[in-house]
Amino acid sequence: MKRYCLALDLVNDPALIAEYEAYHREVWPEIKKSITDSGITNMEIYRIMDRLFMIMEVNDSFSFEAKGAADASNPKVQEWEELMWKYQKALPVAKPGEKWLMMDRIFSLH
Repeated sequence: MKRYCLALDLVNDPALIAEYEAYHREVWPEIKKSITDSGITNMEIYRIMDRLFMIMEVNDSFSFEAKGAADASNPKVQEWEELMWKYQKALPVAKPGEKWLMMDRIFSLH
């Protein structure tokens, strides 16, 4: 099992943040299926203020390239991503078109 940690910001608006969290309490079934079908075995998203932190645990079949290709050809995922972009904003260091950015692990107790 591999673990990836990613970060993204939200638009700093309490009403929009509340809407974003509401969507994530009831993620569309097609989105959940696209996540698990890609080899992601566990996913958690945490928030502090307008900063999001995602932890993904994946099996050996997972690749970011395959997930990206599958998402690009899935109309429901595209609909979800377009809707979520209303609430999300790229990190200041993101390149054009980048959303979730990989974080570097700087400490591990193990």
